[in-house]
Amino acid sequence: MLRNITLWATLLCALSANATEKKNVLFICVDDLRPELNCFGVNYIHSPNIDRLAASGRAFHNHYVNAPTCGASRYSLLTGDYYPEAKNHALFDRAKQLNEGGIVKPSLPAWFRQHGYTTLSIGKVSHHPGGLGGKNWDNPGIIEMPNSWDLSLQPLGDWQHPRGVMHALAEGKIWGSGEILSVFEAFDGNDQSYPDGLIAETAIKQINKLDASGSPFFMAVGFIRPHLPFGAPKKYLDLYADCELPEIPHPNKPKHPSSWTNSGEFMRYNRWSKNPISDPAFADEVRRHYAACVSYVDAQVGLLMDQLDRSGIRENTIVVLWGDHGWHLGEYGVWGKHTLFEESLRSPLIISYENIVKPGEPSTAIVETVDILPTICDLAQIPAPANRAGTNLNTQLKDPGSQGHSALAFQRNRMTIRNKQYRLIVHKSGFRELYDFSDPNKVSINRAQELPEMVNALEEQLNQRLIDTGTKSVALW
Repeated sequence: MLRNITLWATLLCALSANATEKKNVLFICVDDLRPELNCFGVNYIHSPNIDRLAASGRAFHNHYVNAPTCGASRYSLLTGDYYPEAKNHALFDRAKQLNEGGIVKPSLPAWFRQHGYTTLSIGKVSHHPGGLGGKNWDNPGIIEMPNSWDLSLQPLGDWQHPRGVMHALAEGKIWGSGEILSVFEAFDGNDQSYPDGLIAETAIKQINKLDASGSPFFMAVGFIRPHLPFGAPKKYLDLYADCELPEIPHPNKPKHPSSWTNSGEFMRYNRWSKNPISDPAFADEVRRHYAACVSYVDAQVGLLMDQLDRSGIRENTIVVLWGDHGWHLGEYGVWGKHTLFEESLRSPLIISYENIVKPGEPSTAIVETVDILPTICDLAQIPAPANRAGTNLNTQLKDPGSQGHSALAFQRNRMTIRNKQYRLIVHKSGFRELYDFSDPNKVSINRAQELPEMVNALEEQLNQRLIDTGTKSVALW
């Protein structure tokens, strides 16, 4: 009898130890964030907190998203699969299919939930802040990601509803309230003058609750800046008062067919009759306000990391910071996203955890957003779900000098593949664009006609990747 009690006690201790060994996950999403950070080699940007995170982990300097728009990019993050249609309502379409009895693969948070994790979403993690649909994105009967979150929160403050939070300026100003919002502002107030300050506050409270519960958690925190409009507390703009900005590279619209966009999202804001394409001084004003938003979000990231340290759970927490796509600041004459150029598709990715090999040494391997799902599962020591498009990045985490793979992205009637030297863009019309990154002075020149063999080789690789991931039937024309 005593022997049985001893064995039972030993088993309980083993189970308890196993539970405490489960790694927490803090996933930080940042909207419209270019890889324009000090830790990514852009020295004029003030990003000390994200830099600190990169110094404790691995920054992926050639991470590419799978779509140049919020909803479709987040679909790839949260499912580990490509979405060739590249629509912002991708996750709502998935939810509708699930609600109608269709077969849908578990999402990233749903998978962790199935493996004993408490899952929380705060802010903009899926396309809508708070994860609900309806006119003002606050209808509890329309859920963007069913069966995924134990708790999904979006603090509203003075901004009325989640749709208001998405396009907000200080003092409760929102898009669609009868006033055309200014494209930027610098409000002389505290960090809670804008929604991201409230998102950080809410996340800190939840970290405290989770720490007290002892349950392993998967917490995703989504910050909205530097999404338009570029509003941030004035103290962050002051950081750039005397800053000398670099010249805008390849600032002209391509003369050949391309994924160029007319910057419609940017142009609908109040710009005081100014246009950054033709007004260099105004262009610099826009760039400074964008930088201020980056520094503002960096400060919120710092608050989260400080709370992890204070709680004593940092060592047992995998931290990931991810930008949902890039953003043009005048390159190719674009002020926005929605292109298949580097500026739209390249974004920051940082992964940090205890005892990472060579902390602070970046990886220059080509990687993509769909790789994040299997990588986090591996780090958390739970099995990765089958039949997903991504590749585990454990090789690059163990050896920052190791090679990566090609990256795919989609934009309605176009798709692209990027390897270490080239980007091929394939148009449904039959037109091809090929860009060579071996010469920085020629990255905007379409070399498809002079390098047909390279075009064919890359297109063959693209087609094979689509076949291998089960995407061919959807994507090829």
